[in-house]
Amino acid sequence: MCIQTEDTKLQLNSGYDSTSFLWRFMSNFWQKIVNLLQKHQELQVYQKNDHKGNTYWQAYDPLTGKSFTSGSESDVRAWIEQLYR
Repeated sequence: MCIQTEDTKLQLNSGYDSTSFLWRFMSNFWQKIVNLLQKHQELQVYQKNDHKGNTYWQAYDPLTGKSFTSGSESDVRAWIEQLYR
């Protein structure tokens, strides 16, 4: 904000810079979009339990559309390694 008389100019700084605020807002917004898109492209592995209480593993690769389910963690690891060879 600027107050000006004939011979004096006084600048008041409110501490609010709309340009930097807008830049930070847009930067944060786009970073959230990028993170969301990246999240949907990452390999997803879940440990789950069936209705009998048995533990099993599910893996899904959104880039290839392939998935794998097994009761063995080592089987899932082997599938992942084979997938990315």
